[in-house]
Amino acid sequence: MLTGKQKRYLRSLAHHLDPVFQVGKGGVNDHLIRHIEEAIEKRELMKISVLNNNADDPKEIGAELAEQSGAELVQVIGKTIILYKESRDYKTIELPK
Repeated sequence: MLTGKQKRYLRSLAHHLDPVFQVGKGGVNDHLIRHIEEAIEKRELMKISVLNNNADDPKEIGAELAEQSGAELVQVIGKTIILYKESRDYKTIELPK
């Protein structure tokens, strides 16, 4: 579980990132989850955007993506989701205590 200070720090790092994945009208599926798990292991922090043709609530999508991929939900702002997961092999982000 991330503290407020750690979430603020991760939000500041994620500000300059571009979304890596997009959730469209197909919603969340196993294929998307597998790709997110592979990519987040290398990146640790990523943005995912929810397209306008998806009628689901972005907060629910963010919670579902975080739960299924084993990542932490940092923030959902508008239609942008920020996820964080500490990498085993490619650790670059040092979280504040």
